[in-house]
Amino acid sequence: MDDDPLEEKRLLHEQRDRIELAIVDEMLAKKSGHKEQLDSQHRQKRLLDKYMACSNKLLQLYAQETVRPDHNGNLHRVCNEFYTEYNKISSRHNTDTGADDNLILDVVSGTTETFLEPSSMAVVVPSDLGATDKVATVTTEKLVEFTDEEGYGKYLDLNESYEMYLQVVKNDQVKPNYLNFLMKYEKLIKGLERERKLTPSYKAFIEKMFDYFRDYSRRAKPLFDYKEMEDNAHERFLEQWRNKAVPGWFTAKDQERETIAEPMVDLVSYKSLEQLMELGLDCLKQELRVRGLKCGGTLEDRAKRLWSIRGKLPEEIDESLKNSSCNNKKGKKRQTIDPEHIACIEAKLAAYMEYFNDHLQATVENVQRKQARTADERNESDDDDVSDVEDDEGEQNNVIYNPKNLPLGWDGKPIPYWLYKLHGLNMTFTCEICGNATYKGPKAFQRHFAEQRHAHGMKCLGIPNTAHFANITSIQDAITLWDKLKSEKQKDQFQAQVEEEYEDSQGNVVNKKTYEDLKRQGLL
Repeated sequence: MDDDPLEEKRLLHEQRDRIELAIVDEMLAKKSGHKEQLDSQHRQKRLLDKYMACSNKLLQLYAQETVRPDHNGNLHRVCNEFYTEYNKISSRHNTDTGADDNLILDVVSGTTETFLEPSSMAVVVPSDLGATDKVATVTTEKLVEFTDEEGYGKYLDLNESYEMYLQVVKNDQVKPNYLNFLMKYEKLIKGLERERKLTPSYKAFIEKMFDYFRDYSRRAKPLFDYKEMEDNAHERFLEQWRNKAVPGWFTAKDQERETIAEPMVDLVSYKSLEQLMELGLDCLKQELRVRGLKCGGTLEDRAKRLWSIRGKLPEEIDESLKNSSCNNKKGKKRQTIDPEHIACIEAKLAAYMEYFNDHLQATVENVQRKQARTADERNESDDDDVSDVEDDEGEQNNVIYNPKNLPLGWDGKPIPYWLYKLHGLNMTFTCEICGNATYKGPKAFQRHFAEQRHAHGMKCLGIPNTAHFANITSIQDAITLWDKLKSEKQKDQFQAQVEEEYEDSQGNVVNKKTYEDLKRQGLL
């Protein structure tokens, strides 16, 4: 292509049109599994990036466009110049026999490729500009890389972050395992003290987690605009930080320091030390604290301290009068990590955790499945996972042959029928107390009596969920048994009128009721 700006614009517009059609074809193409869907999203992402590059180039060309000097003085030559340009382009295309039309930037790989015949590994890029439809070749290399733990974008791999977290809590007696770290991450982070969050180990841990999720979102969700999510999280964080409402980062002293914004006493207006002393101990203490001075001592000491800084600038105040906690020099030595930076990363990381909550739950289930297997089963599973990604994608969309509606095992296939009957899963039990919930198998039925759902149903009936009500599923039976237990309990209770014994003047032993009757009659 020559350096003619008009031809360059035309070619860029043509590329944009072809990329649009390629994106549409990619979106309409049938995907048979997770891997193909993810690869398709990455191809769409690269097409979109190329589309934006062409658009930005066009904007630059239009911004640099100026009216040619020839046109200002010779407007009648505009038509002649147009036909001159047209004849030059036509002659070049006729001479080159369309060779330049076959050269176009590959919108996927970013390199210059020649249009070839359609094949199975090609992205169709139609042309509606009079030329025949051609396709841009695409390399067969992997579009994205994942670790074995990530399962090609299905799960999260937080093992490195977990190891760094252990360095943060290395002095704790009880440390969570990897599964608890995944399940209780938010609770574990909130449970850390502010001082521990300002350590280099925690800073390295939180930055590692943040970098991982940013990179993972680019690989597992190529069409997701993670920058917009980070910007929104950053704006919300700044507002909370200004209001000192970020949980775990501000104490009551910080709130008190915020309310006391500036000194309330104008020292220049006081003519003597005695007038300052009339303010009282509490007022002088508050004024000294606001000004960053030592606030201890007697009333006279506090008044003298304030009187000594009367009319002085902050930098002219003697360092011996300042409070050690407000000493900037000490603060700089002690405070090496910016709290706002750490808290901001936590806020952005919380947004990532919320967005990838489904991936996190799937990771927890995957870790639990792996922990329930033997070493041989884990090795076989790791070998199968490599081939499953390429070979078993089509099987995910196929309906599994399961005529007897058997439950699925850890491998995603129905369990054997003999195992189904061995565990009694062919038997169903209904519990009226649980809202007519159905449980399959005696094991699940017996286990549900200790679960929250059954305990809540018993609580609604006003009955304690004790061992007396085991295997009771009917509401009426539970109420009848509870009434019977209450009546038996009342019989076993001590009855003072009958069982309490008294002795009369003659030494006769009678119960309380008889004794009171005789006493009223005056027969004692």
